[in-house]
Amino acid sequence: MIRVTAWNEFRHEKTDAKVKAVYPTGIHQCLADFLNRQDGIKARIASLDDPEHGLTDAVLDETDVLTWWGHAAHHEVRDEIVNKVAQRVHEGMGLICLHSAHVSKIFRKLTGSTGSLCWREANEKERLWIIEPSHPIAQGLPARFFEIEHDEMYGERFDIPTPDKLVFITWFPGGEVFRSGCCFERGHGRIFYFQPGHETFPVYYDRNVQTVIANAVRWAAPRGRHKLECPMVKELEPLPGR
Repeated sequence: MIRVTAWNEFRHEKTDAKVKAVYPTGIHQCLADFLNRQDGIKARIASLDDPEHGLTDAVLDETDVLTWWGHAAHHEVRDEIVNKVAQRVHEGMGLICLHSAHVSKIFRKLTGSTGSLCWREANEKERLWIIEPSHPIAQGLPARFFEIEHDEMYGERFDIPTPDKLVFITWFPGGEVFRSGCCFERGHGRIFYFQPGHETFPVYYDRNVQTVIANAVRWAAPRGRHKLECPMVKELEPLPGR
């Protein structure tokens, strides 16, 4: 069983009627609900205003993959929590950063980048081209591409390191393209950034989007847990002069 914690700042769903109409119980609950319908996945939720942002040591001890959605309150995430999550990723925990988590503290820390890009809210269609159809995250999707009827445009230049594997590239009718599905490995952990998911559109109810996220959870699940250590070790064979 892959244990997932779906984390969300959970602010706009409380204060913006348009967002609340789309995600009345929060984006994190939407994610947890469809993940809990997947075989072999068990999801819980956590949010910014929970004690320790809902990411206590006990919660992280029981988390194999952490999904992260944030938008307007990145600066409120405490640095000590970010450092703790980063350490868990280095030790093997998976991390799925969604949409505007491109400028979250945790994504920027683990990628060593600003995560900057260009954007536009114009209710545009989004076409996601599947450029690595054999990748585990692309399984169960249409052969070449899939489309989302309305989303926020994100465009290049996207200030990130070159991904270890690029699974999706998105095209928007306004002319922009964007690296929308990026895989990274840091330490013993795997990270996937997935662009779709503006809070005023029902993107996370889309079947293909749900397939991608569920696949990403399985791909990012720990292959092992390894503490960060830098031990002094003795030689295995006798060394000359010793």
